Amino acid sequence: MATDDPCPVFFLSDSTGITAETLGSTLLSQFPTVEFDRTTIPFILNVDQAQAVVDLIDALVERGQKPIVFSTAVTSDIRRTLSTCTATLIDLLGTYLGELEETLATQASNEPGRAHGLGNAARYQSRMTAVEYAMEHDDGQSLRALEKAQLILVAPSRCGKTPTTMYLALQHGIFAANFPLVDEDFEREGLPKPLRPFVDKCFGLTTNPLRLSQVRTQRREGSPYASLRQCGFELRSAERLYASHGIPFLNSASMSVEEMSAMILQQMNLKR
Repeated sequence: MATDDPCPVFFLSDSTGITAETLGSTLLSQFPTVEFDRTTIPFILNVDQAQAVVDLIDALVERGQKPIVFSTAVTSDIRRTLSTCTATLIDLLGTYLGELEETLATQASNEPGRAHGLGNAARYQSRMTAVEYAMEHDDGQSLRALEKAQLILVAPSRCGKTPTTMYLALQHGIFAANFPLVDEDFEREGLPKPLRPFVDKCFGLTTNPLRLSQVRTQRREGSPYASLRQCGFELRSAERLYASHGIPFLNSASMSVEEMSAMILQQMNLKR
C-alpha cells in the first residue's frame, strides 16, 4: 500500500454499528494527519456472515494493506470468528466484559443492540417524546407548553439552535425549545416577551460574523440578511442581551453539536 493511500478502517457490529463508529472514530480523531477510508458493516448476525467479513478484510491484508478493525460484537461465536482476521482488531466491548462479569459476579447477557435498542422502553419513549417537543418548538413555531421545556436555546438565525436542540432531545431526552432573536428584539434591547418567565431556562448561542455570513449566504446570497454588517450587528446585540439578563452562552463557530450539547448540559446542570 502506498504511504499516501487512506488506511482502511472497518466498524463491525452484530447490531447497528453506532457504538463501534462512535468509539472507533473517537480513537482515530487522535491521528489528524492520517487519512482513513471508513466502512461500517452492521447486523453481522451469524458465523457465516462474520466469516465473509473476515475473508474480505484478510484479502486486503494479502494485497499489502493494513486495515484497522473496530468491533462491538457481543455474541460470543461471532466475536470468536471476527478475532481470526489477520488485521489489527480492536474489540471495544469484549476487552472489558470479562472484568465486568467478575466485578458484578454475574454473566453478561451477550445480547446485541442493547445500547441503542428498545431494552429500556421508558427511556426510549422519553427520548421520542423529547424529539416531538423539539420539533414543535423549533425556531419559535409554538409557545404551547413552553413551561415544560428544560432548556430554551436563544440565538440569531443560523447559529446552530435547531441541530443542537434535536441532538439533545434524541440523545439525551432533554425537552429543548429554541427561539430566534430578530431585529425587533435588538431594538427593544429586552428578552422576547414569551421568554421572560423562563429566563432561568435560557441559554444563548453566538458565532463569529464571517462564519454566520457564510452560512446565511448559502440560503440568501446577496441579501442584507447575509451581509457581514448585519451579522456583526446581530451577534453583538445578542451578546449584550445575554449579558444583561445573565444568560449563559457559548460560541458555536468551531464547536461540534456534540461538544456544544455536552457544555450546555454541564452549565445548565441538566441530567442526561
